[in-house]
Amino acid sequence: MPREALWSAIAATLRAEIADGAYAPGARLPTEAELSARFGVNRHTLRRALADLAQAGVIVSRRGSGVFVAARPTDYRLGRRVRFHQTVSDSGRTPSRRITRLETRPAQSVEATALEIAPGALVHVVEGVSLADGMPLGAFRSVFAAARFPELLTAMEGQSSVTAALRSCGLMDYTRRDTRLTAKLADPVLALALQVKPGAPVLRSVALNIDAAGVPVEFGTTWFAGDRVTLTVSPDQP
Repeated sequence: MPREALWSAIAATLRAEIADGAYAPGARLPTEAELSARFGVNRHTLRRALADLAQAGVIVSRRGSGVFVAARPTDYRLGRRVRFHQTVSDSGRTPSRRITRLETRPAQSVEATALEIAPGALVHVVEGVSLADGMPLGAFRSVFAAARFPELLTAMEGQSSVTAALRSCGLMDYTRRDTRLTAKLADPVLALALQVKPGAPVLRSVALNIDAAGVPVEFGTTWFAGDRVTLTVSPDQP
């Protein structure tokens, strides 16, 4: 009987330890050097074992951070009031956001139509990455009419909550009017932001938020990492 390949035996050992709870979902595995020393193999053999686990979806590699046990998908509710921090906290995870862009520019045609403003009118653009327990869940772009919220980008400086920034600009509440979901594949830039492979499945959400009078407030697009989020549509959620 042929002997099992060493890399396969290492993969089986790590898979069993993960299944038994030695490494919890989202936990960081020991470094390649530490694992190589543990099993008495070179890094080439170890990397083949890790590649096998990654292909099976057992672990994920995050550039510059290490290798982590794949976390269970985060439950993410899409209702009348979608608030990122509250939604992720309710799922038992720790939310955070990294803002990557604050800019004012002319509106694109689809943005102007959604926000019911003149073509080419100025809009504020807020982009970033939403994370749960430090793992990227989605990359987002939110667009607002600059004439209505002239101080929005100033309010966003030093914080990551769009809701809090809107409150400081005088808008106390807003709700979701509609959401459109489309399956896509991550291009290289999006893949880098989400820490997934190019071509990985993502779910694009395009949504419009309105105020109490029905006036558009925010035109938002979010690209969710397909294997990290379970989206639940709850249209009657308060």
